[in-house]
Amino acid sequence: MSMTSLDKLEAQSISILREAYREFKSLCMLWSIGKDSTVLVWLARKAFFGHVPIPLVHIDTHYKIPEMIRYRDEFALKWNLNMIYGQNKWALDNKQTFPDGAVDRLTCCRYLKSEALKHTLSGDWTRYRLDHTQKKYVEDTNREAFTGVIVGVRADEEGSRSKERYFSPRDKQNDWDVGDQPPELWNQYKTDFAPGTHIRVHPLLDWTELNIWEYIERENIPITKLYFDQGEGKRYRSLGCYPCTTPVDSYAKNVSEIVEELRSGKFAKVAERSGRAQDKEDGGGLETLRREGYM
Repeated sequence: MSMTSLDKLEAQSISILREAYREFKSLCMLWSIGKDSTVLVWLARKAFFGHVPIPLVHIDTHYKIPEMIRYRDEFALKWNLNMIYGQNKWALDNKQTFPDGAVDRLTCCRYLKSEALKHTLSGDWTRYRLDHTQKKYVEDTNREAFTGVIVGVRADEEGSRSKERYFSPRDKQNDWDVGDQPPELWNQYKTDFAPGTHIRVHPLLDWTELNIWEYIERENIPITKLYFDQGEGKRYRSLGCYPCTTPVDSYAKNVSEIVEELRSGKFAKVAERSGRAQDKEDGGGLETLRREGYM
């Protein structure tokens, strides 16, 4: 039986996940709660026979849509995930955020996402781990520093992401030198990096938005209901913080209707992240933030 395009994408992603697990010891996976990173968690469960052997990390900005947090915790318990979250408590406590009127959107993202991610990965800020027995988060006493991070970014989602590699090096501060990327030819990946290098691993790089939804439909992956129209003719196409994320006009109430909507070309001239206000402030892309460690 010949492989479908989804079969090939799945096989490639699983191969990259297994290679990352073999090559990098201090490894974690980012889970933003969105469709892409949820597909990534699903692929990891397939790659490791129903178990995700590495910690999942969520950067909680405090401004995520409440349904996202409910969904995160429900499935972290259901799938028995080693779940960790981190926050920039300094910025939140001192009201150095865009919703508080203290900084612009890009600075807010830098504080609540980029800085929170760096320090959560390094273990030098307090982070919280889900206790499955108590079904609540407790302080994570294991201050392991993660130097390998699996991320669910796709090349077609946004301009700066198309410049990534499957195994992409960052410096000790998690800063990204776009011009210093290893060649990846004929599915040959560089995995031997200098000590102190932080590695971002991107198993979904060749997937498209349509591929993601087709795979969710095929695998019957549970996705947060925020992606579906709840009767008002609007749904989220990309998820972020509620002060800076707006839904799109759409009557799609389930995965099949989203797939048909994408196949029809309805959004062919509308960027997937068009509802993300911080992208507009960064000139329509995320390169400024991503050079500084943003997901």
